[in-house]
Amino acid sequence: MNKVSVYIIILFILFTLAISCKGQTSGMISKETRTTMKIGTPDSLPKPFSTKSVTNFSKVIGWQGGQAPVAPKGFTVTKFADNFYNPRWIYVADNGDIFVAESNTELKGVKKAAAQFSGKLKSQNMGESANRITLLRDADNNGVPEKRFVFLENLQQPLGMLVLNNKFYVANTDALWIYDYTPGTTKLTKSGKKILDLPAGGYNNHWTRNIIANKDGSKIYISVGSGSNVGENGMEHEVRRANILEINPDGSGERIYASGLRNPVGMDWATGTNTLWTAVNERDGLGDDLVPDYITSVKEGGFYGWPYAYFGQNPDPRMKDDPHPELVQKTIVPDVPVGAHTASLGLTFYDGNAFPAKYRNGAFVGQHGSWNRSKLSGYKVVFVPFSNGRPSGKPEDFLTGFIADASKSEVRGRPVCVAVLKDGSLLITDDASNTLWRVKATARNDE
Repeated sequence: MNKVSVYIIILFILFTLAISCKGQTSGMISKETRTTMKIGTPDSLPKPFSTKSVTNFSKVIGWQGGQAPVAPKGFTVTKFADNFYNPRWIYVADNGDIFVAESNTELKGVKKAAAQFSGKLKSQNMGESANRITLLRDADNNGVPEKRFVFLENLQQPLGMLVLNNKFYVANTDALWIYDYTPGTTKLTKSGKKILDLPAGGYNNHWTRNIIANKDGSKIYISVGSGSNVGENGMEHEVRRANILEINPDGSGERIYASGLRNPVGMDWATGTNTLWTAVNERDGLGDDLVPDYITSVKEGGFYGWPYAYFGQNPDPRMKDDPHPELVQKTIVPDVPVGAHTASLGLTFYDGNAFPAKYRNGAFVGQHGSWNRSKLSGYKVVFVPFSNGRPSGKPEDFLTGFIADASKSEVRGRPVCVAVLKDGSLLITDDASNTLWRVKATARNDE
């Protein structure tokens, strides 16, 4: 064998080894990433600005003549309660009492006039906030609350609520407050105590602050959205923002539990696990199909990209003057994409047993709906099946009918929060129509 033949053989062996190593390297992805890929992560996201960024605010026309959202066969949808002023969030206490936070974006002066001109004011009921919490009581579980009380008022854009150790917590946009509470109380009359200041103000509806306790009640987690779309006001104004914070029940011991989450709102624990999940409303301005909103497990100390990267290690081109490649490199790929510009806000895991077996332990996601997309997206509740604490299938529509006429951008309502009631039915806030909807299974199917 001559020297040329030997060199050819050696080159062939080296080439084969290189291909093999590349294949092994590309295959060495985490279990979480493999799961995500199985449930519908795009093989390749569209390029930034491949479509024009548009403003397309929906026109809310309301529900007429007994109309209601549409659930799959085997479910009924009824109006649980109405006559609210922007019912945004729900908290169901252990005794079955249902607390509803009525709050909204507050606009004044020039900002209010601009929102009115753009159509945003009518689309999102902006301008004033009720700043109260209403208590509903359905003692006989017949789907009609017999009693209704103003539980707490004169708040500052409240959202998250929590009962823990005979205390009632309220997450206002600018602070976490705590009140003495006895189960069954219908109105809080004593003054509360502020235990933690929170950064307020910000882009669109990023005023919402949600809270949830861990299972032993030793820690509270607070979701705080970014103050901008993509850091355009300077990152010095984003301190403690785009994060999930962790504190002790008395407000002490604050630390950042996870970061780079542009606007995390809904939070819940995956059924049967100690894993926190959140629904995240992603950034605007990159085109119709960027960036996908998502739900994801939240890893302690994890970084999810905002504002430097999106949906994994995809650099945001608008950060070219401050790219932070080291943060892009460490960005975690979220678990489940649920559509770009869907404004996915609500998240709850179904831990009841009244729904058919396929829904048990799965996640329901409330999608408030788009404004930065040429065709409306969101405006529905989707369901993500889970098995053994992990996603096991693609998101699927569960509650629809909110879009009345897509060609005219007309919608009947806008779902936000999703909660499981004590009887196993599902309760959804529709803040645009000031209504709560109840979804009940007509027959159980254990197959």
